[in-house]
Amino acid sequence: MDDAPAAGQLRPPSLGLLLAEVRGIFEFNASLLLSPLLMRAPRGDGHPVLVLPGFLASDLSTAPMRRYLKELGYDAYAWKMGRNTGGVARMRAVLRDRLADIYASAGRKVSVVGWSLGGIYARDLALQAPDMVRYVVTLGSPFANDVRATNATRLYEALSGEAVEDGSQLRAAISGDLPVPTSSIYSRTDGVVNWQTCLLRPSDIAENIEVRLASHIGLGVNAAALWALADRLAQPEGQFSPFDRSGPFAIAYAPAENAQSQV
Repeated sequence: MDDAPAAGQLRPPSLGLLLAEVRGIFEFNASLLLSPLLMRAPRGDGHPVLVLPGFLASDLSTAPMRRYLKELGYDAYAWKMGRNTGGVARMRAVLRDRLADIYASAGRKVSVVGWSLGGIYARDLALQAPDMVRYVVTLGSPFANDVRATNATRLYEALSGEAVEDGSQLRAAISGDLPVPTSSIYSRTDGVVNWQTCLLRPSDIAENIEVRLASHIGLGVNAAALWALADRLAQPEGQFSPFDRSGPFAIAYAPAENAQSQV
């Protein structure tokens, strides 16, 4: 049977890009070497940040990111739910409870950072509880356009028990505008999700940030992505200004208009 996408559908990343995901280990090593430079990022104000892992990942995958955020002065939290086997609808209530616990404990709004599938959860949390969410940052999260255009769709459906098309109203809401400031960090060389599924509609409180040559599994430890994440979270609560691409990793960021022309 021909599995070729119909006209207008997006394709998953090529086999070549998928095989090139192995470079994620080099992105991690590069971040370790560049850690003195990364520590020059804007400091945090101590507010809580909940970090959600990607599909099939656990808190171990986000440990370097959370450690970095803690060193910058944030109160970083793991999701504490083991391995992420998916289920957007199934995870809604338990994730809201986790967010509510952190909000009650800290007494402050919580920024939510989600890597891949974790970013879809993060966007849904902002829709469910905008009074508890300060900022949303997604990294390589396929929430927009043709969300089937990933190399993990079939495995996700098999393990989660949910079809990607299930809950179409919920998925439409997640792909739309959020009531809180948000940034989507992505890469055109992502080997797992089609980068066009990561594009949000830019607005006065929403933006896309493209990191050149990053992998999907390395995006959460990529030095340029970590710098952008820290810069975004450092904004004062209730304020938003576009990401300044002229910092020490300027060469790694594509111009903002590149993403806007695709939305």
